This record gives sequence, structure tokens and C-alpha cells, in this order.
Amino acid sequence: MFLASVTPSPLLMGFLSVLPTIFFSCALVSALPFSELIYPNFTGSYLQFIDTSGAFLLSRNGTYKAAICNPDAQKINFYLCVIHVASNTMVWSANRNHPFSEAGKVNLTSKGITVVDETGDEVWSALPTQSSVNALLLSEMGNLVLVDQANISLWESFQYPTDTIVIGQRLPVGMTISSAVSASDLSTSDYRLGLTSSDVILQWHGQTYWKLSMDTSAYTNSGYTVEFMTINRTGLYLLGRNGSVVIQVALASADFRIAKLDTSGQFTVNSFSNGRWNQEFVGPSDSCRLPYVCGRIGQCLANSASSTPTCSCPSNFHLVSLNSNTCGPIDGSFVLFSACNSSNNGSQVDSSAASYLAIGYGYDYFSNDFSKPLNYGLNLSVCQEVCSGDCSCFGVFYENSSGSCYKIENKLGSFISSTDGDNDLLGYIKVVVAPSTNFDGNNNSGDQSQKFPVVALVLLPSTACCILFAIGFVWLRRWRISKFGEEKLGLPNSPSSEELDAFHIPGLPRRFDYKELEVATDKFKTHIGSGGFGAVYKGVLPDKTVVAVKKITNLGIQGKRDFCTEIAVIGNIHHVNLVKLKGFCAQGRVRLLVYEYMNHGSLDRILFGTGPVLEWQERFNIALGTARGLAYLHSGCEQKIIHCDIKPENILLHDDFQAKISDFGLSKLLSPEQSSLFTTMRGTRGYLAPEWLTSSAISEKTDVYSFGMVLLELVSGRKNCLLRTQSHSLDDDSSGSHSSSSSGSGLIYFPLFALEMHERGKYLELADPRLENRVTSQEVERLVQVALCCVHEEPSLRPNMVAVVGMLEGRIPFCQPRVESLNFLRFYGRRFTEDSIIGEENGSNNAILYSQANAFLTTVAGGSYRSVSYMSSQQVSGPR
Repeated sequence: MFLASVTPSPLLMGFLSVLPTIFFSCALVSALPFSELIYPNFTGSYLQFIDTSGAFLLSRNGTYKAAICNPDAQKINFYLCVIHVASNTMVWSANRNHPFSEAGKVNLTSKGITVVDETGDEVWSALPTQSSVNALLLSEMGNLVLVDQANISLWESFQYPTDTIVIGQRLPVGMTISSAVSASDLSTSDYRLGLTSSDVILQWHGQTYWKLSMDTSAYTNSGYTVEFMTINRTGLYLLGRNGSVVIQVALASADFRIAKLDTSGQFTVNSFSNGRWNQEFVGPSDSCRLPYVCGRIGQCLANSASSTPTCSCPSNFHLVSLNSNTCGPIDGSFVLFSACNSSNNGSQVDSSAASYLAIGYGYDYFSNDFSKPLNYGLNLSVCQEVCSGDCSCFGVFYENSSGSCYKIENKLGSFISSTDGDNDLLGYIKVVVAPSTNFDGNNNSGDQSQKFPVVALVLLPSTACCILFAIGFVWLRRWRISKFGEEKLGLPNSPSSEELDAFHIPGLPRRFDYKELEVATDKFKTHIGSGGFGAVYKGVLPDKTVVAVKKITNLGIQGKRDFCTEIAVIGNIHHVNLVKLKGFCAQGRVRLLVYEYMNHGSLDRILFGTGPVLEWQERFNIALGTARGLAYLHSGCEQKIIHCDIKPENILLHDDFQAKISDFGLSKLLSPEQSSLFTTMRGTRGYLAPEWLTSSAISEKTDVYSFGMVLLELVSGRKNCLLRTQSHSLDDDSSGSHSSSSSGSGLIYFPLFALEMHERGKYLELADPRLENRVTSQEVERLVQVALCCVHEEPSLRPNMVAVVGMLEGRIPFCQPRVESLNFLRFYGRRFTEDSIIGEENGSNNAILYSQANAFLTTVAGGSYRSVSYMSSQQVSGPR
């Protein structure tokens, strides 16, 4: 009664009235994130940690944070994620396919971690069963880990990657990552990155469109089976047993970098420093190689002025609508085929129901390079029939030269438009008659059989007569050829049955007819060069493409099948620093190779000629490009190729003096007997490694030696076998070398001079005097050191070309030449100088001296150079 009679004071009543507001305000105060660990019975929401942008857990040093994040600030989709703090970049997300609203919650219990939406329904969970959860840990590497009381890991986010790999994380074989749909929608898209036992591959709807091993920046170091992919401070690596490097992409040192499959389908590696991201690697680098870059049936054309390609629709197709990125048939009576859907119940389609619209030549499809053709030697109609009977086939690409048939399967993407004119593929898109369209447009198709045109009664008999006449003419021509022979009739030998069979070999480039190339070269009128395998002529194809046609003359009696097999290997080698083989001709005994045309000719003409002087940066770029091309031949191809004849004449220069190696793989065309005479036939002795004629094994290190000699010539601007000392007033002589007018000067072997100047640190003495003061001692030193390392006498001491590329690019330290392995140059130089002086005293001119120098180098390489001192000068240098 007493309590009931008490009347609250006005002050108390006021306090009670604001109490709910006070409690509500306290509830809105943002909590602070925990450091490194949180324990069970934790519940967090975005609103609870709103002042820290949803972050509820920090790694020990604050490098990473776990948060309920809202990508792209769209306020709709929320995710449990891990974020790199300095760059504010998300590296992992839990519920990427099941976002929740800002009212969703993250719960940690002894059973594990769960994410629930605003209604309390679970959208994601990690519930390990082997033990009770003691804590949730965020490591300094960005790994979110559930641990038990013994700190043993029960579950890790690193084991469930999304679209990103960070330093210290491993992606094992069999595991994949998937790109997000967009920056705000983290749902898995159609792009996948997977790791096989030998490579990294990118796929779209099961179709491969890129491999790491085919990238020019990736180098294969060993043939071990790959176990996992990782990135660290020095690059991207595929590692095998015991940590052996299988494939590597060496990058500049960085403290933080990520590898990511982005929303466009490109795989990128980026480093973060000084508050900004730097893209270090991207694959595929050509955005037109992305499967859906221009939408369905979109035509992608690379834009040299921009990284963004130009998209349009191919002929016979048009944009369906302004809001659509799909091209459809211009002819409204056709619609695109819809594969394996409810209309055909996933069954095979009657071949008569499908038609094909051509998109013409000059197109390619991203998967053609990574899938085997259905068959070889098919005709086009059979190729189309195979696709018509397959409900997962959207179209075909047909290669005329080999009769290869490629299917477009599972999903129809964009096409790659090419303007180089060397594409032998013809594309066809599968279409069906629109449901509302009939033969007569009025649902009267059943009467068509009764409306046989009268004109056909006249044309059919005359057509039959023409066909019979044509057959008779062909038969008569074949009879004349078999009786008199083609040469007597003024014709090149026709293909034999062996030759025809050879064209079914997989991977053959375009096959040209002899008459076609005879017209293109104006009957081989313009001679532009020659080499060990034959003469080279300039030609222009009907589409105005300029080509270089090499007439092979040193193959003996090699069969057409063997020739075509090797050409198929060479034709499938593609690298920016290798001259592209566009096609071939194997008709009778004629062997012709068709290459892309190089605007600036060969390096020897530019380097040793009388034209404009190559600047130092141009020389360096040529050296780097040549090194990259050789590295690809040695370790980037499916079949290792040793060039065996690296010299300035085989280094061709294109636009902006881009270096491209020619004649690679041609040594495979030689018979064993011809191979034994290889060096004599080629006639280039100044670049031959000592092992060539000493019965030692020939390996890729032989090419390394030749490359080192070419480097010295790039530095000096003169041939290695001839150098005047005591004067730097240089004139050009008839041999293409530079010499002084000083009659009192002596001749020395330039590689020895380079070694001596290296020992004295006088690198500018080696630079081309025509460069004057446009090169520094440090720049010359870099190339000279690499060159001397490449010409070590012992092949095992020479670096491989992958390492040479790394040194030139500045990614790995420069090697130091080992003088004890270069002493053979002193012997070569001493003998060369003695015989050169004798030649001068006998009145030999520079051209003769150069020829004698070549002969000397062949002789001295042919046996033990320690015994050459007992040979007479006449024996060493040959007759005068």
C-alpha cells in the first residue's frame, strides 16, 4: 500500500521517458574490431561495426581485416570477406553466391562459423566436424582460420579460394578459381582458372582460351609434374616435387602482390606500392582472345591506338538491338541455333534442319588453338554434317589447306578479326529456319514438289552435257601427263599420292600452289637474300600481303611426307620474336616456304652497312628480342628447337627494328648425311661454338655461344673476325667491317679484345665509335658481360637463354664471366693475329683476310687447339 501511494517526482518521470532513447543510442555505437582472434559465441553485423566499414577482426599487424563488406558501395549485397587494408582490396569472400542485406549476421560458435540473412536463414557456413572450434584467427598472410584448443587448423579460407591468390597462398592441382560477375556482384561467372599437372589454363564454359606455358613471359624450367601454383615477392611460379620450378614468370621484387582472375576473364598479377597498383602480368594480353569480349558472334578487332578493342558484327549478321551485345542473322528467315534445349530435348538434331551462314575468311575463334580438330582431310560438307548432328555444336571452322574441322561447342562467343591475310580458316554459324517462315511464306511448303519449273526441263540436259565434257577433258589431260610427263608438257610435277596424304598431317600451315607463288613473285624476279638453304624472293599475294618466299635447294631427296611433318611443327610455332611461317609449297621436287616480310631486312645489312647508325637503345632492343625468341625455341615450344645458325643474317628486323629470328627449325629438314656437313654448308664460322667440330654434343648452349658472338657485334658495330687497333677513325671496307687507314695498325680477334677490355674495365673502348657519346660505360658493360658469359668454352658454364632474358630485363643479377673458361679466346686471337699479319705482308686485301679468318676459325675448331701451334701458317690460313 505504501509503495502504491508513492507518486513519482517530475524529475524521475522525465528520466524514465528518455531511458529507451539512451539505450537505443548506445546500441548504435560502433564496436571496435578484435585483434588476431575472436572466440565462440561471437555475433557481428554490419551495423554493429559500421564505423569500421564492417571490419570486426584485424590480423596481428593490421595488414588484413575480416569484415562484413559492401563491394562498390552499392548497399545491396553484403558478404563476409577478407580485405588487404593498405590497398582496400578484397582478396576472399565467403558467401559470394548468396549475398545478404546489412541486417545479416556472422555467428561464431564452437561448431564453426555461419552467416545468416535478415530472416535468420543460413546462407553460408564452415562447420568442421573433427573437433570443437576454439577461435577464429586472421593471419598476417590474409588466411582466415578456425583452430581448436591445440591451435590446430580445422578450416582455412586459403583452401577455398575465390578469384584471388595472395603471397604465401598455394593453389594445388585440381583446384580452380572463378572470376566475379562484376565489382558489385561477387557471384561466380563463367570464367575459370584451373591448374593441371603441367600448366595453368583459363576456360569459358569448358573451352580453353589461354595457357600460361604459351605466354612469352613464362619460361619452362623443368619437366616435373606440377603440384601447386604460388606467388611470392619475385614472381609467379608453378612448383613440382621438392619445390622444383616447372614454369616461372619472373617479376620485379615487391612486398605485396596478388594474382587475380578479373571480371573480364583475364588473369593478372599486380603489385601494390606507394599507394597504387602496378599491373605486372596479364594473360591473355590480347583482349580479342577473351571469349565474350564482343558478345555473341561479335567481331573483335584489336585497336593499336587503345587497349579497348573495336567490336562489330561480321558480314551476314547485325546487332539484334542497341541494348544487346548479340549479333543475329540479317536474313530474318533464319535464327541462331539453340543447342540442347527444351525444343529438341537434348537429342541429336536432324541434319536437314540446320543451315550455315558463312562469316568468311579472316576470322578465328579463341578455342581453335587449344582444341584438336574433329578430323583431318574432311570436305566442308562432311564437317557441317557432323555439327548438324550434334546439339551442342553452334558452328564450325574449316581449314582449307589441311581439311581440318573445328567445332564451336557449348557456348557461342566472340570472333577474332585478323587483317594479316594469312588465315586459312573459314567460319560458319549454325542456324535454323525461323518458326514462322515456310518455303512459300504461306505454310504451303507441301505443294512445292508439284511446282517443278519448266525452265529446269531445258537446263538439266544441257548441264549434264557440260559435266560430261569436263570429265572427258580432265581424263584426257591426265592421260597425256601420265604418257609424256609433266615437264615435257611445261608443267611442274603434280602431287603424288604420298604428297596428297601428307596434307592430312595435323597443324600444316596454308598450302600454296607453285603457280600461285610464281605469280606472286613475278617469276621469282626480286631476289632479296640467300642463305644455306636457298634463295629468298619478295612476293605479293592476291590480297596485297607482302611475303618473303624461300626457295629451298639443299634438301636432297627428302620425301614430301617428312618435309610436311617438319613444316607442321615449324608452322605451329608462334612468337613475336620469330618470323612467322605463313605457308609452304611441296609440289613435285619443288620446296618453297612463305614467310612474313620484314621491312628492314637482316641485321647484318643495318649493322655493318653504310646506312644510318643503329642507336644504342635499338641495339639493346634487338638483343633482347633475339634472346626472347631463342628462349622460346629452347623452352617455350612443345618440341625444343636448337637453331644451330644464329648470326646477324638470320636476325630480321621489322617495324621499329623489332628483331625476329628466321630459319629456325630448318635444320630438322636435313638428312643425317647433310647434318654432318652442316657447318660447311652454312659457311658461317665466326659464330660456331667450340663443340661443333670436336665431336661434342650439340645442345641449346650452342645457340647461346652464337648469341654471345652476335652481342659483341651489336656492341662494336663490326664483325668479330676483323678489327684494327691504334685508331678510332673508322671507314667501311669491302668486307663490311670497319678498319682504320692507319697502315701501322695490327689486326686482332675482337672477342679477345673484348675480354681484355673487360679485364681492364675499359668498356667504352668496345663501343661502336659511330655512337660517339650516346652510350655510357655502364650500358656497354652490361652487354659485354652477358656476351662473355655466353661464350664460355664449357657449355655447362653458359647461362640458358631464359636466364639471359632475365639479365637483360634486369630481373636477375648479371653473371660474372669466368676468365679461366675464356682463355681459349687468347689462343684463337694469337693465332688469328699472326696469320692476319702474314696476310697483310703478302698484300691480301680485307675481304681476303676476312675469308682467311673464317677458314682459320674452322680449322682451329676442328681439332685440339693446343696442337694448332705445330701447324704452318699456310695450313692454317689456306692458299694465297
